[in-house]
Amino acid sequence: MSDRPLKLLLIDQDPIFRLGLQVALDAIPNLEVVAAVESDTSALQTLAEIGQQYPHQVNLVVLELGNVRSLVSQQLGLQFCQELRVLYPNLPIMLLSSIQDQKVLMAARDIGVNGYCPKGTPVSELVAAMQEIAEGGFYWFDERTTLEEGEIGRGGEFLQIRTENSPLPLARLRNNLRLSGIGYIEATLAAVTRQLQIPGVLLLDRAILAGQRRELLAARWLLNRLLILPQERQKEQQRRITSPRQPPPIPSLSTAVTTLDSQQSQTLPSSFNSRALQSALFASCVSKLQFPLQNVTDEPLEIDIFREDKRRELLYLILQKVADQLEEMRASQVDIIQLYEIKNTLLRDLWQRATTDFFGKFSRIKVSNKNIEIVDLLLQNTQIVQKEILNSIPLVTELFSYLLFKTDLQVDNTSYPAVSVEAKSQALMILENLLIQIANGVVQPLLNYLADVEIIKQNFYTRQLISTREIERFRNNLSWKYTLNNLIKEPKAVFESRYELFVIAPRGIAKTSIYAPRSQELARLSNIPLFVTLLLEFRDAIAPRLQSLLAFLGSGIVFVLTQVIGRGLGLIGRGILQGIGSVSLTEKNLRKNSDRPK
Repeated sequence: MSDRPLKLLLIDQDPIFRLGLQVALDAIPNLEVVAAVESDTSALQTLAEIGQQYPHQVNLVVLELGNVRSLVSQQLGLQFCQELRVLYPNLPIMLLSSIQDQKVLMAARDIGVNGYCPKGTPVSELVAAMQEIAEGGFYWFDERTTLEEGEIGRGGEFLQIRTENSPLPLARLRNNLRLSGIGYIEATLAAVTRQLQIPGVLLLDRAILAGQRRELLAARWLLNRLLILPQERQKEQQRRITSPRQPPPIPSLSTAVTTLDSQQSQTLPSSFNSRALQSALFASCVSKLQFPLQNVTDEPLEIDIFREDKRRELLYLILQKVADQLEEMRASQVDIIQLYEIKNTLLRDLWQRATTDFFGKFSRIKVSNKNIEIVDLLLQNTQIVQKEILNSIPLVTELFSYLLFKTDLQVDNTSYPAVSVEAKSQALMILENLLIQIANGVVQPLLNYLADVEIIKQNFYTRQLISTREIERFRNNLSWKYTLNNLIKEPKAVFESRYELFVIAPRGIAKTSIYAPRSQELARLSNIPLFVTLLLEFRDAIAPRLQSLLAFLGSGIVFVLTQVIGRGLGLIGRGILQGIGSVSLTEKNLRKNSDRPK
């Protein structure tokens, strides 16, 4: 093993194989499995999350290319490898797969995969191959033929070829220096990027940070050009020749997953498919989940009763469930029309999955000498949660259509392409609101049945809402919120053609509103909600007249106070002052006369 630590991300759909390999690799010194995930989306999300906090933490991706019997899954695997190569051009990729089809493996190599080992390779040889690939080499030859000859053996021992493709000790040292330098630059670049994202930065500080960012990008470019291995440069040139239509590499791991302000934001390449679009959007959401999560609105939320770490854990879990749902819909080839038909089913399924995984499918709690299964009890409230929370979550179909089919999004009654900054910003707000509302739905039945159970309070609640009195007050506030939303706030939002969304801001969970036509909902209003809209319309109709009348009356009152009463008081005051002055003058004359000698 080299002195350079090997930190890899493992991707495999088989949980037994994934766990077994992780246990075997954890026993190897100087090697760490940073994360082991089951899907491509989870992998992209993990890379984005790690890249935000610890750039260059992963130096190798090991993955299964797909199901041996499914050509569709193999094509999706190749597509994912291409996305990895575009998003993270300096991150080596190794296939650990049961697939031995020559055409598929040749396609993987052409995309930019750095090596291949079949499943069943001894751990010692597997680790050697991983180390070779992580250090800039290749491990893609069998004992009979090479890929340069256009064939891949269907069996036999894969050998480590130390030709021009495998770096010599001096070249390996140079490559290690390059990777270490890139790691330092990436960490600094990520810190500068995060500072640029903070709202309210002074113009001078923003200019300085922007200059530092340009210097870091230039330094990284020079480092890659001066210390890059010859085979890496040759491989990059070959990729450019054979794949001229591929989107250009994204400059850095951190900037690939963050959105700067309007002066620095750029649209994604139009050739990005829905998976890449989804990964970029989810990465931005993961980045914002690092912000504080206290509620800064004037409206209570169910998740306010949780500690901040539990809120963040729940939101992360729901985001993962959304990613799983999207993968299932892709596999089932759901079309746009079906999305509108299954919207409520999707939300209900998402809520049930999040509730089950967050509390634990078989977790129990003892209440009044009875062992109660928490999840079974909470899931009995499906209809209540669906009516009060899930059915009110807006623009879910538009979000899923955007992520699955790259459909345009309407922003302020203007259509924007899916890869535009405006569409991404709109989709991010809808996604954040979806996560927060689903989280509220997870907590609501807990408050209805297990709110005052001590073990629940110890494991989940914030210190400010742990007493029985505070919990009851909190529940009463939530009841008032439901009443006000149903009778007043929601009809008002419908009448004003807007949706109110909860979003994650740097200071906490905030609330914003976006325009959306809601004429059909307005036509369905009845009873008190309809009366509220009629009252608003009456107020809008009579308000200008009342303002004119009040302005006229106000002008009259001002005229009377100033011109009549004010002048009268002024005249009276002037007379009094003149009288006082006359008296004073008379007294002064009398004193003078009395002082004269007689």
